[in-house]
Amino acid sequence: MDFTKEQLSEVFIKHLDRERGLQDLMELMIESMMRAERREFLDYSPGNKGNGYRQGKSYGQGRVLEFKIPRDRYGNFHPTILAILKDQEVECEQLASSLYCKGLTQSQVGEVFGEVYGTRYSKSSISRMIEYLRTDVEKWLGRWLEDYYPVVFADAIHVKVHRKRSVEVEAFYVVMAVKEDKTREVLGIFNRPSESASGWKEMFHSLQQRGLKGIGLLVADGLKSLEDALAEVFPGTALQKCVTHLKRNLFNKVRHGDKGDLARDLREVFRTGDSSYTPEQGWDAWQELCRKWGKDYRSIGKMGTDPVYRYYFTYLHYHPHIQSMIYTTNWIERLQRDFRRVLRMRSAMPDEESVIVLMAKTAMDKTAYGRALPAIDIDGKLFPGAGKNFLDLINKATE
Repeated sequence: MDFTKEQLSEVFIKHLDRERGLQDLMELMIESMMRAERREFLDYSPGNKGNGYRQGKSYGQGRVLEFKIPRDRYGNFHPTILAILKDQEVECEQLASSLYCKGLTQSQVGEVFGEVYGTRYSKSSISRMIEYLRTDVEKWLGRWLEDYYPVVFADAIHVKVHRKRSVEVEAFYVVMAVKEDKTREVLGIFNRPSESASGWKEMFHSLQQRGLKGIGLLVADGLKSLEDALAEVFPGTALQKCVTHLKRNLFNKVRHGDKGDLARDLREVFRTGDSSYTPEQGWDAWQELCRKWGKDYRSIGKMGTDPVYRYYFTYLHYHPHIQSMIYTTNWIERLQRDFRRVLRMRSAMPDEESVIVLMAKTAMDKTAYGRALPAIDIDGKLFPGAGKNFLDLINKATE
């Protein structure tokens, strides 16, 4: 029976009044288009013929659409309409993930989708889209690592998290590395509510299980028990504690009017780029600083005799050109500013997984990390072979 366009329109309008009216019509139209496409395909495929249907589903206009997909005998028929629907699905998932990672809640993402697509997506629809983001993040955090990283940085960001019907600040540790090709990547993000040697060992073992065998230099904040865990899991790895964190700690110990003088003394102690300045000279200068300031501030005086502060002068064992790059965790702190921009729109995160997902997606999108750092491989101790070749070039250029 043939229907005119007007008659078909009347049928469609009546069906739209039903509970699943629009969804039924969308599924019927897609199935009809695929059957028509198969007929045309078979006309140009001699010897081939239809071979029933298979169940399929896709996502369109905020709805999960289910339909029968026509098949052919040889499995060569692929409906064009499915590719179009898939493109829309991918586009929606990417947009939802991007908005969520920019700080919007799931409900707010749904409101944006209502403005863009003309229909209000339900919270469950948005949640389903964001679930793809969680899957991608999980794969990225579990990916296989390289055998060796010349420089690894570790630092923490503190975030309010709901747990057991209360909100408390918890630490999320970020581990970032410089690769042998001079680019950077984030190796892992870990939640450790309380800091301990066992927690550090667990983190290092996690990296080890993903393929990491050796680290040239670890740069980290003055974290408790870190050196013991590092020596146990990656023996022989040099440790540089973050000078910036130490300076901040010292500034908190003195009056505001003394901070300028202290800053000048600290610049002299933690010099960079001077090939004549040795680790022992640095240690002697540190002890002298602590004696000087310890006369008025006893807590600073006690720091001069503590051997743990020798870890703040490890950077002086390396080439002067890269000392300013490796004596602080500044690179991670820049990344943490991006984390805070994403997290600050939420007063507290619902759980630790949500924090890790947002932080990981932010790290995954850092295109700047794909650019090589200039001349960081000049040091042959951290970059075996590469540093020697670079020095040869420098020597030839100055001859």
